[in-house]
Amino acid sequence: MDLPEEILAHIFSFLPLQDKCNAFTVCKAWFNIMTHPSSWKDTEVRCESGTSVPDRFSALLPLVRNLKLRMCLTDPANRKTALWVLRKAVARGDGRLEGLSICCVGNTPLFYAGQDLQQGLVDILTNGSSLTVLDLKGVPFTLSDSFVRSVAMLCPALQSLYINNHSLVCGVNAETLRQVLKCCQSLSVLGVFQASLSQDVFKDLMLPERPALKKLELRCERSLKYTVPLCDQIWLELKLRQPRLWVELELDHTLPELHVPGVLQPSIPVRCLRLLTWTLLLDEVRIVGQSYANTLEVLEVQTVPSPELNSELIALAKQCVKLQEVHCYCVVSQEVITAFITNCPNLCRFTLKTHKEPHPWTSTKLK
Repeated sequence: MDLPEEILAHIFSFLPLQDKCNAFTVCKAWFNIMTHPSSWKDTEVRCESGTSVPDRFSALLPLVRNLKLRMCLTDPANRKTALWVLRKAVARGDGRLEGLSICCVGNTPLFYAGQDLQQGLVDILTNGSSLTVLDLKGVPFTLSDSFVRSVAMLCPALQSLYINNHSLVCGVNAETLRQVLKCCQSLSVLGVFQASLSQDVFKDLMLPERPALKKLELRCERSLKYTVPLCDQIWLELKLRQPRLWVELELDHTLPELHVPGVLQPSIPVRCLRLLTWTLLLDEVRIVGQSYANTLEVLEVQTVPSPELNSELIALAKQCVKLQEVHCYCVVSQEVITAFITNCPNLCRFTLKTHKEPHPWTSTKLK
């Protein structure tokens, strides 16, 4: 109780909505602090079965600067509540809401395409031009071209946009992505399916009037087999034009094995790589060690164990000395663990097991 109100308000800002509601009832001092705008700067609202948002807090939702919506898709009422919360958060239209993240939990209804949520977001974001961050990685349905174009036109101030969600297919083509870049001139962080990229998109990213691209998250899945592969030269040109760019690559298990080497072009400034393909990956691990030794900091591998894999991982540990995290979801030898600990001085977390463990495997922290 001796803490200054400003510090308590900052602490309370990290509470999800239900905990904020509970804090209101503790005492008069906390009640006053919970009405402070700082207490609502970062707010998570969970729209799940059996929960609701009290009407008495609707007047405080416009104070939210960064909103995270978690909803269970199973019940349409949850989706309706989530849209109600978002509508309240942007109701005043005074530029308060800056960041929006949507995460869906639970089982997605059969044949559910998310049309109600996509149209609802477009309708609400008419007053959402203040958004600088929009994260839709947590939605499980395919995002349509028309939806993404509408969002880009309604939110021209976007600086970070994540549409690399875990849907079965990519629904955004290269022309739509070019339209996004045209509408959102300040965009510097982008998460997309690699199937949405093209040489024309790269040329737009390298225009001299555009801000420096800081981060590019790419999800690689089955849609890549229907697109023209990106050559290493275009990656080299982008890296030279954007020297501080770092790339996060995620290779999904639906990506055909024969397309994996084409994705791992040597000039990509890969800082984080997730090989979630469940294939043998011996050649791929060898490529990673040779091409990304100067940039790679996080590596995640899902594959099958073998003595050959142990050898390749030991070689990679000696090459990629900047690694901070390594997670291999198959059994490895003790020599592999020793190699990473010995050769990677910045290593702070790893998941390397010499024996099978119950799911989920726990990681080991070094620092």
